[in-house]
Amino acid sequence: MHPALSVIFFTTLSGLGYGLFAWAGVGALFGASPRVLLAALVLGLASSTAGLICSLGHLGKPLRAWRAFSQWRSSWLSREGVAAVVTYVPAVALGAALLPGMLSANAAGTRVALSPAGMLVAALLIACALATVYCTAMIYASLKPIPAWTHRSVPLIYLLFALMTGAVVMLLLQATLATPVRAALPIAMALVVATALLKRGYWHAIDTTPLPVSRGDAVGLPTREVRVFERPHTEGNFVTREMVFVLARKHATRLRTVALVLVAALPVACMVLALFVPAATTVTLAIAVVSVLGGALVERWLFFAQARHLVSLYY
Repeated sequence: MHPALSVIFFTTLSGLGYGLFAWAGVGALFGASPRVLLAALVLGLASSTAGLICSLGHLGKPLRAWRAFSQWRSSWLSREGVAAVVTYVPAVALGAALLPGMLSANAAGTRVALSPAGMLVAALLIACALATVYCTAMIYASLKPIPAWTHRSVPLIYLLFALMTGAVVMLLLQATLATPVRAALPIAMALVVATALLKRGYWHAIDTTPLPVSRGDAVGLPTREVRVFERPHTEGNFVTREMVFVLARKHATRLRTVALVLVAALPVACMVLALFVPAATTVTLAIAVVSVLGGALVERWLFFAQARHLVSLYY
């Protein structure tokens, strides 16, 4: 498939935003710093909104995007839109609860103590954020003509990338606002490693699993071996531009290595350094954030570029 930049930025930025929402909800339930939670919510709102705006760039008529909301019974795209908007409600409500004078805290004012209603809002925020990311993943996982996207690990990969990028950015917010990060570093490292391992397993699966049909099936000769000796069109068309994207194996291998280094190797090294050199925590975590987001963009580009639509059998 053609890797449109609008969709790449949409899935990466919205994943980061909803990942931050999820961690903000977790932090609120476990009494994190109000300043960190507010910063996470604001950044989550900015990132998720920017991602949703990017998604409009891939629509033929962006002004008609509102019509997608009406198809939530049958369309994962519509469900994602509904979930994305619904998630703003608990996010804003939790942000309002975290404002000065709106909650009780410890004597130093460094830990949140929400009421039962506030805890319910935080739990709803976690559920809505994860549901939105799941709907985004299912937009692609439900497309049967693209076998690489229907792999069972795709929804989990999207969820892990959202939680991973959100966790690393959350760590940087904690370090910047002078709150302890040592206890959270192992959790973030485990998420990074788990995401990288799952993604590597996904790449191995799509490399070794043949397409469910052959070129013979495509042209109505299922028991014959069919070879293409002439292009079906004399020039490019919508199908060849959007659905028949060829990426050489050697380039894909290099880009996969780049993605794994940026997503896993460098961030883990930065977080280990932060554990043993506390004075350099903010700098090392800033490098980890840049690295993780850059790796997520490369990974998402590969996700689209290496997805082979069955219509390519004609070409």
